[in-house]
Amino acid sequence: MQRLAIFCHLVLISAAIHAQDPWKITATKIDPANYYGITVANGMLGIVSSPKAFKVKDVVLAGAYDLYGRGRVSNFIRSFNLLNMYMEIDGRRLANSDVSNMRQSLDMQHAKFSTSFDYKDIATVSYTYYSLRQLPYSVLMDITIVAKKDCNLGGASIMEAPDALKDVQNYYNEIDRPHTTISLLTSTAKSPTGKLLMCASNAFIFSEAHGSEPRVIHEMWDNNQHLMKFAKKLRAGESYRYSIVGSSITSAHHDDPLNEAERLTIFAKLQGREPLIAMHDKAWDELWTSDIMIEGDAQSQQDVHSMLYHLYSFVREGSTNSPSPMGLSGLGYNGHVFWDTELWMFPAILQMHPELAKGMIEYRFQRLEAARRNAFGKGYKGAMYPWESAETGVEETPVWALSGPFEHHITACVGQAAWNYYSVTQDINWLREKGWPILQSTADFWASRVERNGPGKYDIKNVVAADEWAENVDNNAFTNAAAKANLKYATEAAKILGISANPDWMIVANNIPILKLPDGTTNEHSTYKGEGIKQADVNLLAYPLKEITDPKQIKKDLDYYSVRVPDEGTPAMTQAIFALLYSRVGDNEKAYHFFKDAYVPNLLPPFNVIAETKGGTNPYFATGAGGILQAVLNGFGGLEITPAGITQIKSTLPKQWKSLTLKGIGPAKKTFTVK
Repeated sequence: MQRLAIFCHLVLISAAIHAQDPWKITATKIDPANYYGITVANGMLGIVSSPKAFKVKDVVLAGAYDLYGRGRVSNFIRSFNLLNMYMEIDGRRLANSDVSNMRQSLDMQHAKFSTSFDYKDIATVSYTYYSLRQLPYSVLMDITIVAKKDCNLGGASIMEAPDALKDVQNYYNEIDRPHTTISLLTSTAKSPTGKLLMCASNAFIFSEAHGSEPRVIHEMWDNNQHLMKFAKKLRAGESYRYSIVGSSITSAHHDDPLNEAERLTIFAKLQGREPLIAMHDKAWDELWTSDIMIEGDAQSQQDVHSMLYHLYSFVREGSTNSPSPMGLSGLGYNGHVFWDTELWMFPAILQMHPELAKGMIEYRFQRLEAARRNAFGKGYKGAMYPWESAETGVEETPVWALSGPFEHHITACVGQAAWNYYSVTQDINWLREKGWPILQSTADFWASRVERNGPGKYDIKNVVAADEWAENVDNNAFTNAAAKANLKYATEAAKILGISANPDWMIVANNIPILKLPDGTTNEHSTYKGEGIKQADVNLLAYPLKEITDPKQIKKDLDYYSVRVPDEGTPAMTQAIFALLYSRVGDNEKAYHFFKDAYVPNLLPPFNVIAETKGGTNPYFATGAGGILQAVLNGFGGLEITPAGITQIKSTLPKQWKSLTLKGIGPAKKTFTVK
């Protein structure tokens, strides 16, 4: 017994020593054939990592769309790769085949991605890049080489245009001043249809005093790329550090993007490397004043930090862009905005950082007129938001997808987001100026959308359900309940503002049916016969809609639908809603099971990025992260968004967790703890 106790004690010590770092994800085995990059982003500019030394896979700029590629609709445009570079040592260009002990890591606390390796017995090399949080269009790569032997270093920055861009123009300029010399490597190109002018520029930052820095040489390779390079002799034991700072911007963001790209690069360069990094770190420290802390489960802590890190990375204060399901991790879903934003990502961000969520709902307010035109075209009143939205707010769903004309619940999701923003912030001026126009117009839509077939039969027919395998069905549970909620929120908003609400809204809300199966289970739609479901639908009536509040009914619906989701091909947020609701009804074992089932089978190497589905390969799925974070915040943590603000209801933790602390919640930055 004593020997067993000692063994168990040693196992616990070993586990503690090797516990996952809460802030850093490290990969020591870099396999290019099985590698899914992780993103560093500042809410505007995303950089996706590569397994190749000195390369990045993608640069994604929010808000830059053009009509090309899939589906005859607007797509995100792959931007100039302004951080690719190469290094030569003694005339040999370094490649992965030349290096050993390669490791990569993401520091989530300060949003920086680092790579290090050894080059033979000659040098150790490391580099770190940042999408600078304080500068929305600017990036920094910081490189250090430690020479083990005397050697000759050659460093180059390469500006490369993606194949889809056209009319590429390359420029090189030197600005010489008594106190500094600035070498600018700049490129411009037109987007595929010529709609946008895409521009990028970068410059070296050297460690030497002005006048003794290396000489920079420009080389033109071909239309799609050019470079600037320098050379430096290093002695054994010498450490040498240099940086590349750059900016990328388009005519969607600025009326003069070519000159502005160069101005932004000059602005960043002359601030200097250390101040840039210090301001970036400070901005991230401020973001992490709102944090989720799990005691007793190191892996869950790291995973939750990764989810929160990605959501923070994909939005920024002051922006009116809104994140797509894949955020800034690539071109997935064309960069379009769906219900993924309002129902899945927005609530988590709203509770942690209302100022970040404000831009997300501003995105919808600015496209309200387009939603009104969409409703008019379909013969309805009010505003009908498109299923897929991009720059202009018109419908961007490819024609072959029936969700475009029929997945109407998105309009109620936008209305709910507007109501939730007011509820959390209690900003009555915002409600009057922006929330009310959204709520009024979306309520008017539902009042015109229903078919009035008698008391209790104000039917909503012919929709694509939240469960998207159910197409062109009648009286879908989520659509109907979301419409009811939208009508009630608009009525309540009118009361708060002292405005006379349309009395028809509540007549409609009180007569929209929620169907039942013979055994009392909530029915997904009028022709549902117990088949498998793609994603959560009925269960959303308990949370977030609060249409169903009886714990027995919530559990009945959970037990019925949670076994009807296939093991593969379904999105991560479905299991997240099961976790949240099982936590609320007190079944912490099932809650923890579905919490893990929501994302662990979806993780991809080497940084545990979340794919949309089990076995999927399209990370990073920000929608899933938002759903899972709600399972933590509003399930295990017991947070509840009410008309009076954020409160806490009774909740239970998984037995694997000792405590859960939710820090910096809401405008008042409150702390909530569950033990």
